[in-house]
Amino acid sequence: MPVNNPKSGQPSPEVQPHLGKVIGVSVAAAVGGLLFGFDTAVVNGAVDAIQEDFGLGEAVLGFTVAITLLGCAAGAWFAGELADRLGRKRVMFGAAVLFLVNSVGSGFAISEWDLMLWRLVGGVAIGVASVIAPGYIAEIAPAKWRGGLASIQQLAITVGIFAALLSDAWLADLAGGAAGELWWGLSAWRWMLLVGVVPAIIYGVLSLTIPESPHYLIRGGRDAEAAHVLSRVTGIRDTSTKLAEIRSTLRMEDRTSLRDLRGSVLGLQPILWVGMAVAALQQLVGINAIFYYSTTLWQSVGFSESDSFTTSVITSIINVAMTFVAIFFVDRIGRRKLLLVGSAGMFAGLLAATVSFAQATGSGADVSLPGIWGPVALVGANLFVVFFAATWGPVMWVTLGEMFPNKIRSIALGVATMVNWIFNFIVTLAFPWVSENLGVWIMYAVFTGFAVVSFWFVKTRLQEYAGRELEDREDLIPVR
Repeated sequence: MPVNNPKSGQPSPEVQPHLGKVIGVSVAAAVGGLLFGFDTAVVNGAVDAIQEDFGLGEAVLGFTVAITLLGCAAGAWFAGELADRLGRKRVMFGAAVLFLVNSVGSGFAISEWDLMLWRLVGGVAIGVASVIAPGYIAEIAPAKWRGGLASIQQLAITVGIFAALLSDAWLADLAGGAAGELWWGLSAWRWMLLVGVVPAIIYGVLSLTIPESPHYLIRGGRDAEAAHVLSRVTGIRDTSTKLAEIRSTLRMEDRTSLRDLRGSVLGLQPILWVGMAVAALQQLVGINAIFYYSTTLWQSVGFSESDSFTTSVITSIINVAMTFVAIFFVDRIGRRKLLLVGSAGMFAGLLAATVSFAQATGSGADVSLPGIWGPVALVGANLFVVFFAATWGPVMWVTLGEMFPNKIRSIALGVATMVNWIFNFIVTLAFPWVSENLGVWIMYAVFTGFAVVSFWFVKTRLQEYAGRELEDREDLIPVR
């Protein structure tokens, strides 16, 4: 029996999802997320050795780490429009090429300036991948499983972070430190960056094997191909009805542009403000301060370099494991409930870390946590990671991929993702300076405050999107 459309009350096209196929396609698209996680975290183990090799000051080092995020913001900005013009598959392949160029260039960098250039290129690739994967999976996945399938993107990101930290730890151990020499006379930190060549090639190959998004095909008038994808991958039997639903929301006679984002609230559509706020809050709770600087951070509270690498790997394993919670529950209990639970849990973990670091003695590289406060900080930071990984990490991407009307989805998703990367950049650049000059606890106190804001925002402004077709978006406004 067909299922009623929750917007119109009329029967929706009957769906018998081909689970194996749609999971396979989602996993292939999400490999971009693996590279996203790998490339953003791999510098974690290399940062001290890079500083030593190139003789960088703290400010230049911070900018070398953070410049990738500027590229991410730029890539996210134009990725949506490129995806609408060229197709999702071509843009994925282009991102894979940029990932490859970044890994090779960074591994053989001769100065901080060309290293910055290659990291900027890698950032563009990450920004593009971060827009394409959630949008593509949302368009290809059946509504009843869309949350879980879209969460594969975040799982891939966490696996990428884990792979980066694990390879960093292994190479550093093999060379006796990140500055030690390995094969071909190259330092271990260079091999840390070169490892990214492998997943970049895999992503490029996979991007050529997956089907194009039916929404893009319909926008281009390729209805027969779209019907084939809907039938063979998504599992829709009545493809003619589904094609008509999608076509009516795309309004193909108008080419989508940034002008379509204009609206009544400060010049933009209200739903875009909600998306941008969710994207910003995911970064403002401080998750990337944990991963970008975790090795250096734990050294500063008394761990050896080897122990710090191990601690960072353990944190990344927790990140991977807890993402499965979101995959299993996001479609069962809904997006809003998971986000609210996540905000409360993150608050508790961040508060423990804040109080712990407020007890620190010394400053800069000589800071230490006396007595029980070191373990309390470690538990608090990992408690924060547990709740973030199970909720805000994946559910933010799920929500951005599904919340916008079809006509503006790609462009709106690109703008919201750009905002995510801009705030990632701000946090990444601010964390080492604030920690050095004001104290780590100040930064954690700020993150704790934003955990409270995130709870309030979800409670008062975010709608529930679970179980609704992508075509049921035209009347969506923020919760008031």
